[in-house]
Amino acid sequence: MLTAIDDMVITFLILGGVIGLFIWNHLPVELVAIGAALSLYGTGVIDLPQMLAGFGDPAVILIASLFIVSEGLDATGITTWAGQQVLQRAGNSETRLLTMVMGLVALLTALISVNGAVASLLPMVVIVAIRTGKPPSRLLMPLAFAAHAGSMLALTGTPVNVVVSDAAKAAGAGSFGFFEFSLVGIPLVIGTLAVVLAFGRRLLPERTPKSLPADLSAHARTLGRQYLEDHRVFRLKITEGSRLVGLDARSWKTDSDAPVTLIGVLAAGEGRPSFPEVIAVGDVLLVRGEPDTVRHLANEVEVVYESGPLTGQGSDELFSRQVGLAELVIPPRSEMVGAIVFPGMITDSGDLVVLAVQRRGQDLGAEEITLAVGDTLLVQGQWDALDEQVEADPGVLVVDSPDLVRRQAVPMGPKSREALIILGVMVALLATGAVPAVIAGLLAASAIVLTGVLTVDRAYRGISWTTVVLVAAMIPMSTAMTVSGAAEEVANRLVSLVGDAGPYALLLGLFLLTATLGQLISNMATALIVIPIATSAALELGVSVRPVLMCVTVAAAASLMTPVATPANLMVMGPAGYRFSDYWKLGLPLMALYLVIAVGLVPLIWSF
Repeated sequence: MLTAIDDMVITFLILGGVIGLFIWNHLPVELVAIGAALSLYGTGVIDLPQMLAGFGDPAVILIASLFIVSEGLDATGITTWAGQQVLQRAGNSETRLLTMVMGLVALLTALISVNGAVASLLPMVVIVAIRTGKPPSRLLMPLAFAAHAGSMLALTGTPVNVVVSDAAKAAGAGSFGFFEFSLVGIPLVIGTLAVVLAFGRRLLPERTPKSLPADLSAHARTLGRQYLEDHRVFRLKITEGSRLVGLDARSWKTDSDAPVTLIGVLAAGEGRPSFPEVIAVGDVLLVRGEPDTVRHLANEVEVVYESGPLTGQGSDELFSRQVGLAELVIPPRSEMVGAIVFPGMITDSGDLVVLAVQRRGQDLGAEEITLAVGDTLLVQGQWDALDEQVEADPGVLVVDSPDLVRRQAVPMGPKSREALIILGVMVALLATGAVPAVIAGLLAASAIVLTGVLTVDRAYRGISWTTVVLVAAMIPMSTAMTVSGAAEEVANRLVSLVGDAGPYALLLGLFLLTATLGQLISNMATALIVIPIATSAALELGVSVRPVLMCVTVAAAASLMTPVATPANLMVMGPAGYRFSDYWKLGLPLMALYLVIAVGLVPLIWSF
């Protein structure tokens, strides 16, 4: 039977293996974490309920629900709108641009997480940098580093905050309030901005990026210019009293150079276009022309735009909050090869309309077309229909994801108001403590789905399962560190090392331990490793766990020295053309700022 000492040794060995595999970075971090939990169970250090406890932990469930809320804000174009508003006001001043970009990403991070805020603003920041003649490398590292500082503005800023707050409550010291983190977060944001403005010109490199994110903000104009050239397809429905009732469609057919071209008539709005001798009530005319000319014609002959996907087609904008476009390519072996289509045709689902077809870059006109490999189609429909049908159709390749296009090209899109209301209610519940934090998160995530902001599938896709599984699978490691006595042993040695230097030296030691590990492995995994050590050290020294745990939180956010420290750091590496060695130059003075905050300011706010 294993003794307590054996359990401790096994825990240290498994922990060492986990850290080594994280640094090696050749295995998925989720697999490493699950392997560690299985190893701890297999060696008898923890039992089965302890091994699985992380997957039902309230902190893990709250983290998953916050990802759904974050996805709702991003999917409805709220973050895009916020970014555009700020960047439009920045002008060409690099100082003003840096200030606005860093301030905005810090605020967004407090609500939607570091990775979500950086990912949503990254394309716009790159575009603005290019348009103002500035290298993206001068803006993107400040973007990522300001997001790290902004993660300390609220409980929702990072999963680390949630886990630390939960640990403080478990230790009997009470959880941290929703905005309590901002007591150190505000100085961190201001300090980060000051360091970047003071030293950024000397410490930030000027690099030529190898890759840039796509600029889809003007995608409607791009597609319109390529496919439609201001001549669009319209569906005009014949109603009672129309001047065209009873006329011969062949006599009204005009050549392609006329202001409005009649493509054909759909009998009762169905089937394929033809030119009947008698136009009847309920028929649908397919016409092609300039929007203003078609609008004038519709008024003159007393027909109406058919309701459906082409509603609003007469406006100057091809995108709206409801309707969008998708560009499709017919791939080899597609079941669409040989199919007959024509501009104005509604797909079998009834939700999408074919606007134009091209072959080798040449428009195939308004006649019926037999599709071949390599043909490109422009289709229009409701955004939801584009998401659900176009992306899921194996017979076509989507050039640009409708979801990605909508996020950039339609700020404050459909359901944005609902998403903002849900966010406001969630923040109020979290800030007041009216319900447990996990309940507030679950209510908000459920409301996001029930109000149609996200479908269930998109809500699932919005969750960073890597983070959720990592946290859930690393909680057993934290448990093993506690029950085996490993955390207490490390804490005792740390306390012995600081000796009579007191609790400030303890904070310094914990900061260095956490910050060092956080440059090499996930800051979330680092926090879960260090939290039990910090809690045991606080108890050993007889001080409150609150300043100790807050110090660990600040240190975990100081993942600034390497691109592999966080996904946000890695996210900006390619678009900015950064090298591995670029990060520490700006990261080092910022690390000093975090150290001063963690060791100097934290105990002044949360006393020992």
